[in-house]
Amino acid sequence: MTRGPVARRSPALAAFFGPWFERFAARHLNAIRVAAWGMPDVATDAPVVVWTNRPSWWDAALYVVLNRRLFAGRAGFGPMDAAMVRRYRFFERIGAFPVEMGTARGAAAFLEAAHDVLSARRRVLWVAAQGRFADVRDRPLGLRPGIARLPEIAPHAIFLPMAIECAFWTERGAEALVAFGPPMTGTRLSTLERRARLARMEAALADTMDRLADDVRSRDPARFRTVLAGRSGIGGVSDLWRGTAARWRGVPFDPAHGVGPLHPLSPGPPPPGGRDSQRGRALP
Repeated sequence: MTRGPVARRSPALAAFFGPWFERFAARHLNAIRVAAWGMPDVATDAPVVVWTNRPSWWDAALYVVLNRRLFAGRAGFGPMDAAMVRRYRFFERIGAFPVEMGTARGAAAFLEAAHDVLSARRRVLWVAAQGRFADVRDRPLGLRPGIARLPEIAPHAIFLPMAIECAFWTERGAEALVAFGPPMTGTRLSTLERRARLARMEAALADTMDRLADDVRSRDPARFRTVLAGRSGIGGVSDLWRGTAARWRGVPFDPAHGVGPLHPLSPGPPPPGGRDSQRGRALP
């Protein structure tokens, strides 16, 4: 008998690799930020389903970091292409489970694994519901129908849409920007006919993506809460020259470009619970 994703996941390995993913993200991104209006609203320990768009391959790393930072104490799980899991077996040990994309067998395996994950409290199932890479401006989103089956197998779960967008502002690294939409109950969603349910879930995600896009276009980090800060600046000779010039003038050197009270990226006041929206370390 094949063991489900809950049995295959190793809490010890998940705890070990979580900080590794955070270091990887901090090295390659300028920051991971959540829209101030779009923090996750989950007031219960019921299992949670987060369904998202998929603009880039950063989604898996974001799931790991956000699970640690925003859903502390909850074990995270998510489907992954079966070929990728066969190549990197350790992913199964940290919560990923294999799914053959675009096949009936893969759809059945997804539902079986999801039932295993959502059978107990304090777990999060992260699903890239588009099932493919897609531009954030594409409409309709074309969510895979399997996401609409989950309220049937887990009416007790909380469902959260989450929008993802990656953008370059003033730093070398990209900003990974996300926002959660209002929570829905599996019980309420399960009362809808399956096709209407899929349309409702797609509309909720599209609405969250549209609202996030307004904040992304503002290029204003004060609209976001920074959950993980990376390394600002260009690096190399440029930052060496700028740092030397700052020391010569006797002023502190900040490699970030978006600083200064008149600059459009001025960070403004620190967000609640944080220390600095532009350069602050991760929020608890």
